Amino acid sequence: MKTTRLTMSQALLRFLDNQYISVDGEETKFVTGVMGIFGHGNVTGIGEALERDAGSLVYTQGKSEQGMVHAAAAYAKQRGRKQIYACTSSIGPGALNMVTAAATATVNRIPVLLLPGDNFACRQPDPVLQQLEVPGDYTVSAADAFKPVSRYWDRIVRPEQLISAALQAMRVLTDPAETGAVTLALPQDVQAEAYDYPDDFFQKRIHILDRRPPASDAIRRAADLIKEKRRPIIIAGGGVHYAEATQQLAAFAAAFNIPVAETQAGKSALPWDHPLNMGAIGVTGSLSANLLAKEADLIIGIGTRYSDFTTSSKSAFNFENAAFVNLNVNAHDAVKLNALSLTCDAKEGLAALQNALAGCQYQSGYDDAELAKRKADWDSEVDRLYAVQAEDGLAQTRALGMINETLQPSDVIVCAAGSLPGDLHRLWRSSEPRTYHMEYGFSCMGYEVSGAFGAALAEPSREVYALVGDGSYLMLHSELVTSLQEGVKMTILLFDNHGFQCIHNLQRGHGSDGFGNEFRYRSKETGRLNGGYMPIDFAMHARSLGAKAYTARTEEELREALLQAREETVTTLVEIKVLPGTNTSGYESWWRVGVPEVSGSAKVAEAYREMADQIGNASQK
Repeated sequence: MKTTRLTMSQALLRFLDNQYISVDGEETKFVTGVMGIFGHGNVTGIGEALERDAGSLVYTQGKSEQGMVHAAAAYAKQRGRKQIYACTSSIGPGALNMVTAAATATVNRIPVLLLPGDNFACRQPDPVLQQLEVPGDYTVSAADAFKPVSRYWDRIVRPEQLISAALQAMRVLTDPAETGAVTLALPQDVQAEAYDYPDDFFQKRIHILDRRPPASDAIRRAADLIKEKRRPIIIAGGGVHYAEATQQLAAFAAAFNIPVAETQAGKSALPWDHPLNMGAIGVTGSLSANLLAKEADLIIGIGTRYSDFTTSSKSAFNFENAAFVNLNVNAHDAVKLNALSLTCDAKEGLAALQNALAGCQYQSGYDDAELAKRKADWDSEVDRLYAVQAEDGLAQTRALGMINETLQPSDVIVCAAGSLPGDLHRLWRSSEPRTYHMEYGFSCMGYEVSGAFGAALAEPSREVYALVGDGSYLMLHSELVTSLQEGVKMTILLFDNHGFQCIHNLQRGHGSDGFGNEFRYRSKETGRLNGGYMPIDFAMHARSLGAKAYTARTEEELREALLQAREETVTTLVEIKVLPGTNTSGYESWWRVGVPEVSGSAKVAEAYREMADQIGNASQK
């Protein structure tokens, strides 16, 4: 057996450089490169290997460990999970900074490979700088914090362990059902230790993703159930995009005249103006989709994990009269809500189910005029909200309408947290698949700028826009600098409404007077944070980093700034001053949050009674 003597870090990079993925016969190099920030825990190990033995892997210098992992996840999401970046950090705080982003990737089923530095395996220099000591268990380190947020976790304490660990890592990274964050903790001494690795470990490996077909008996059972129902509704989730099943979804819905509602991850599966696209579902859903869901006798979930926002905390459906059929490649999701489950690839499952239903000449019981009216009613509501005028400033829905009208159909928008996801889910008109890039599985503040950078890396031929609130921008915007360093343009549309207004609205909606969520000075009179608003010049801040920047306070200024930003060749920020509280609210939906059972406030007591009534009406499934 031929071998090559390499350090563990050198061997890891050589292995990663030879991994490929094949979907429907199309072969793609799986690992594009490595994003990293160096410290003493990785600079002389994997850092040295990247400098001298990286092969074709590109090294990208992150500015925040959390931000670079968000960027890597967004890259993988935008590439349809067919290409990834690995991310390396030092030990201790550098490693722990990646944990939040690791959870974001895992919740959203996005593959990222994390390579945090770790304590010395030999334990001789212990405790080293930034080492977390656990007196009761010396095998525990900061890297153990990745265990609950990783789909696969391993610690390489001997260089030869890399062989089995790397193969297991690839198994999970390329699994459409079980993918997420994969963590290989790398002790800093082991990174530099050498081993005679077998040459076949470095041979080109093609990981073939065979589409999982549905079982024929499962298709028969599903068809038998569906043909008994007259008012079905389809809920399209992110799995429709990952299975590249958007055309199959359109054909299935049209064949049987079934209306479609989209989750945050599923949005853009159908064009907004498709006659059967009733818009968003759930807490942030459209009135048309939510009313159809309440009246449905069958819910066909395709590639959705049924979060509480999708189900309106399990109040969206008439559970006494409605049945569920779930098509999902992940068995854990397929069985939710006591559904008849089809554990399969969404594209394969839809095709097989369409054939079965066509054979029995199934048609839903909807009248075309009814569905057309539902569609027209919601389109009119979006038109109304897009045209809202406010005397004292720019309404958020009006700003979104102007942006939606100005952007091109192929442009990509990226968002994650605050009030914007609700408005975008309800109002944004997507014309092409994968132009709506929303991280709402974890709704992680700070994803937006980093995610836009990752999406722009993945799709350099498209214009990519980060839609972000001022609170989320302040939390994490450091990869703006990385975009400038890499010459990768993105446009940041920053909605400045003076604070965490989404949560401020949630407070007030449950009896609070509003506390601690606006960016105000501390008042000398009250001792609380209820003084004047803090005047933050975000455009000036962006310019100081090297970006282009504009400020828009009026419709005219916004329209001009959007046109100017499109012509820029470097990352550009448009600071949009919007009025607090001018976002959309619920349409026949409810979201369960904890409300105090005992309070000195009559408003809070009333909010608790309303919550208790809603809980009584919601399903316990």
